[in-house]
Amino acid sequence: MRALVQRVKKVDLSVDGELYSKINQGLLVFLGVSNEDDTSDIDYLIRKITGLRIFSDEDDKMNLSVKDIDGEIMLVSQFTLYGDVRKGFRPSFTQSANGEKANDLYLEFVERLKNEFPKVQTGKFAADMQISLINDGPVTIQLDSKKEY
Repeated sequence: MRALVQRVKKVDLSVDGELYSKINQGLLVFLGVSNEDDTSDIDYLIRKITGLRIFSDEDDKMNLSVKDIDGEIMLVSQFTLYGDVRKGFRPSFTQSANGEKANDLYLEFVERLKNEFPKVQTGKFAADMQISLINDGPVTIQLDSKKEY
């Protein structure tokens, strides 16, 4: 599994022109699921995401987690995180899990994340979403459960 984590001041997520979910200060997390992933990948990423110390403390040092600041998390499925453009210009998504597997693992991720951290909103799986955000910093961190980076 891969996650792209952005520190944000605000996120509004719409589906079909209607507001679907929103958060204030916290993290916007894009989650990609690969063919090789299973439930063992979930715990690693949840621990990393909720423990990331990327919010400023009283000395303006990145030393606080989303838990420490009582922030929120917006979790959005994004199969394109496994897009491979090493050859040519059109991304190949052969590493991305099929829809059924991806949805099952995404829903399991959401459930486990909410058990660990209750202030979670989500996107709509496989929907065409429009996301408006105020990026804070910007701070963007890449995570991979296979520890490829």
